[in-house]
Amino acid sequence: MEEKHEQETAATQEEEITYHAVEKDGEIAAIWVMKGRKHLRTIDPKSEEGRRILQAYRPSP
Repeated sequence: MEEKHEQETAATQEEEITYHAVEKDGEIAAIWVMKGRKHLRTIDPKSEEGRRILQAYRPSP
């Protein structure tokens, strides 16, 4: 049982953190921070952190 838990922990640690923009009515309503398929937290796109993330991922004109 312990070995299976260690394998799951190792696999989880290898998954990268990603950011997903959640749209509502054509506008970004939230930013989800995900690790694999697990939702870690939600960021308000209007917050300072949310604006920085959106600027980093928006294409330059």
